[in-house]
Amino acid sequence: MTATAVLTARALLLDMDGTLVNSDASVERVWRRWAERHELDGDEVMKVVHGRQGYASMALLLPGRPMEQNHADNARMLAEETADTDGVVAIPGAPEFLASLAGLPHALVTSADVPLSTARMAAAGLDLPGIRVTAESVGASKPDPEGFLKGAAELGIAPADCVVFEDSGAGIAAGRAAGMTVVGIGPRAAVHEPDVVVEDLTQVRVEAAGDGTIRLHIG
Repeated sequence: MTATAVLTARALLLDMDGTLVNSDASVERVWRRWAERHELDGDEVMKVVHGRQGYASMALLLPGRPMEQNHADNARMLAEETADTDGVVAIPGAPEFLASLAGLPHALVTSADVPLSTARMAAAGLDLPGIRVTAESVGASKPDPEGFLKGAAELGIAPADCVVFEDSGAGIAAGRAAGMTVVGIGPRAAVHEPDVVVEDLTQVRVEAAGDGTIRLHIG
């Protein structure tokens, strides 16, 4: 449910797709083409792919296929997605939200690689955070907590003092597994029971406290 709350953190860890950037149109186009090539139901495929790295989605959708094939296919998919930024826009409130984090500890933690995250943030008119944990940075995809734990470590903040912003089931599970509070963004997040959920980033206000903490006014 949508909550009105004040959360306290020392650092924020931000997913990209569905959280800062609405890339659903591009994701749908690329993954539905992939589903057709593999004679899979596109609607069922779309239930799996959000939040995960492509190879991890493929492993779920094509069980038994050699993982090296998934990685090779994933590389092609990433190139397709990077080239397809039509309709990629900022989530409402994202520009103001990112601007409010200037000088505060925060990092991007995304299943996209460097070229894709750079292309989508640019298409949405958003600045990339200085610290970024991308697909190249981790050995395991969300819902594994590795990315969020690495983001916390890069910032020098204990996981329990971090708040995660996520939209997908895989991402919310990863944040929980990392021992972090999770703010869910949008309707996709609501069904996965994050700690709090908002429609978009217009419902989040950031306040820098004098003791070095960050207060998040939610709702």
